[in-house]
Amino acid sequence: MALCIVLAVFGPERSEVTVLTLVGIGIMQVIEPKIPFLTTTLGSAFSFLISLSLWYILMGFTDGIESSYYWILLLPVIAVATSQGIVGTALATLAGCGAYVSFIRFLRPDQYIPEGAWRLVLMRAAIFPVAGYLAHELAEASRIAARKHQIAAEQLAEANRSLQEAEAAVRRSERLAALGQLSAGLAHEIRNPLSTIKTSAEMLRKSVDVDSAVANEMAGYISSEVDRTNALVTRFLDFARPLALHLEKIDLAPVIDRAVEEVEKHTPPFDVTFYKNYSPDIPPIRLDGQLMERVLYNLLLNAAQASPAKGSVTVKTRQLGDTVEIAVIDRGAGIHPKDLETIFNPFFTTKSDGVGLGLAIVSKIVDEHGGTIAVESEPGSGSVFRVFLPVSGEGR
Repeated sequence: MALCIVLAVFGPERSEVTVLTLVGIGIMQVIEPKIPFLTTTLGSAFSFLISLSLWYILMGFTDGIESSYYWILLLPVIAVATSQGIVGTALATLAGCGAYVSFIRFLRPDQYIPEGAWRLVLMRAAIFPVAGYLAHELAEASRIAARKHQIAAEQLAEANRSLQEAEAAVRRSERLAALGQLSAGLAHEIRNPLSTIKTSAEMLRKSVDVDSAVANEMAGYISSEVDRTNALVTRFLDFARPLALHLEKIDLAPVIDRAVEEVEKHTPPFDVTFYKNYSPDIPPIRLDGQLMERVLYNLLLNAAQASPAKGSVTVKTRQLGDTVEIAVIDRGAGIHPKDLETIFNPFFTTKSDGVGLGLAIVSKIVDEHGGTIAVESEPGSGSVFRVFLPVSGEGR
């Protein structure tokens, strides 16, 4: 635009038509990249024809084939070459050459081309295809480099995500190992006095008067609370002790069906509908059926508890290369972003009556199968728990 204005003000021809056509060509060069339609193939052709028409008028009013403004057509030719393919570039350069050479037919009576000047005419005409080709090659090289940089950036971002996931898995494993050892020690120390308390409560119940309702009730409370605490200790030990996998080739669908049936039998029942979407292409895989059913039961139970009344829970399976994905999807309240990294840690829970071992045990079982577990959640939109298991199923 600035170049055209400078030529309009300081150029060899400053007639009204010359100024207007130069300004028009400059405006076209400015607005073309800013109007979406003009960046399309059809829009680019339309813009080029307008610029070519303005250039043709400019040439006609400034000595035709002898005009010193012939090179102005390079602007729209280069614009086409940098935005369109080789075909568009070829058509634009042919149109430019043809338009320039056509002025030979419009020589005035006082104009003629000396014998030695034909080379200059041909040289001027050849400028358009040479410039168009070079601009096209430069633009294509720039686009290829940009694509390579984009691919490299995407690969780097994917590598960073994988690294972050691996680091999170390592941190979680370290925390699980330390807490597991702590849980095993505490469970052993707690279980011994619990047995003593339980025995004492039973002896107290037998020794007090049958008519002493308060004493019998207190003894019953002690016994029941000891049983509840003992069950909790058992869960601690289940988490802490190494798992012994009994791997065998199993069809995954029946394992999921059994887990869904168990959740549907829950007391009190959930006002939730379960939907199944199994991929028929998944082959039998090596896994511990009971432990995997426990994984799915916990995930489905959590999804049902998080779902509103009349809500739904979907369980889907699909094969991704050498990996099988099991997704449990709910439309509940979701998980706060700050809790996503710690949700699989032992003793982490947002439930008032929860212990915080369910997802930790789930994560441990999946890890022992050589798989991974991930969660995606947005507050107010629900959560998706994804279990990835290797098709080979050799475990760890």
